[in-house]
Amino acid sequence: MVTIMIVEDDKTIAAGLEYTLQQDGFESILCYNFASALDILSKEIDRIDLCLFDVGLPDGSGYDLCSYVKERSDLPVIFLTAFDDEVNVVMGLDMGGDDYITKPFRIRELLSRIKSVLRRYAKQPLNKKTIEIQHIVINTLEGKVFKREEEVFLTALEYRLLLIFSNHIGQVLSRTQLLEQLWDVAGDFVNDNTLTVYIKRLREKLEDHPQTPEIIKTVRGIGYKVGE
Repeated sequence: MVTIMIVEDDKTIAAGLEYTLQQDGFESILCYNFASALDILSKEIDRIDLCLFDVGLPDGSGYDLCSYVKERSDLPVIFLTAFDDEVNVVMGLDMGGDDYITKPFRIRELLSRIKSVLRRYAKQPLNKKTIEIQHIVINTLEGKVFKREEEVFLTALEYRLLLIFSNHIGQVLSRTQLLEQLWDVAGDFVNDNTLTVYIKRLREKLEDHPQTPEIIKTVRGIGYKVGE
């Protein structure tokens, strides 16, 4: 059974979440504040499959809980927030959050997002020999990319950028996340302007209509997303 940790200080919302998740077949661990959540995470993080963190807690922040989790595990984290402005959203994504949903939210939408994130983590596409994204096929063993069976030639950093996207299908990636992952692997200096150039080049090589991309989509004010 999938276990979801809920950290929400509003007890009415928390009770509703717990009931709905249990009705949908999930096991839940419920905490109302930062301190109790941190205590459980320190002891039972291995039995948790996904975390729902309210950003604003009476004794701390859901962002800090996310940082704690990501330093110790590859658990998915979804933020519950009353703030939907760009700064807060990007901050959560940059520290490793997988998704966010703004209060008040529809419970079915939240369940859909939970299941989408869990599917994403279960896929682990980089372990596959080939990855398919619409009409694009990536052969990871040979390091080759094909567009409708015709090979597309990418530079090393273009190829790495495409692999980053392919390993996060359906996830919105901020520009900071992309830059950090490119830097870690390539060891080359990649700045924000350079990233814009690489995105443009990838679209020109992979998209049928680069000006209206269907593969590498822009999520305004946040970053980019490949796939659903």
